[in-house]
Amino acid sequence: MMRWINFIAYQLVWFAAVIGAAHGLIWPALLASAAFVSSQLALAPSRSTEWRLLGMALIFGVLIDGVAARMGWAHYATPSPAIPAHGAPVWILVLWLSFAMTVNQSLAYLRDRWWLALAFGAIGAPLAYLGAQRGWHAVDFPHPAWRGLIWLSVCWAIALPLLGVCARRFSLATRNAHISAGAQHR
Repeated sequence: MMRWINFIAYQLVWFAAVIGAAHGLIWPALLASAAFVSSQLALAPSRSTEWRLLGMALIFGVLIDGVAARMGWAHYATPSPAIPAHGAPVWILVLWLSFAMTVNQSLAYLRDRWWLALAFGAIGAPLAYLGAQRGWHAVDFPHPAWRGLIWLSVCWAIALPLLGVCARRFSLATRNAHISAGAQHR
């Protein structure tokens, strides 16, 4: 049940961010993402794992969407503020942060299936960006559009399996640290 709640809540964050950006607003993305991320952190069995995933997702967002913006392969609605300047807009970055909170919940089945995560990232991410483009004009892919879409497809095909591998390793490291701490107290 919690996985479905996580999935639906992330979709609500996505809509708030995309529709807000299309209307020149970043506060819907900030508010929705803050509520989602903080609730997921509060419920997480291992907050340290989730914090690490948040950091990785932020780096991926800055790199992937930042390069797309700087190269002119994608134009984002409400591009300011961007991190770094002329890079990924804040509303995209908070979507990345929110997405990180799905890796150990609604997308947990992808953690051990790197090939499925690769396919999901390669196909699902460009479709999400196209949905944001066609439904709300929150992103635009200048001609030829394939440059930005291929970039996103390749990057997400790498990023999603990598997030899954890291989630597994972070969880294992946290569990081992707890076991070691328990053994030292005996």
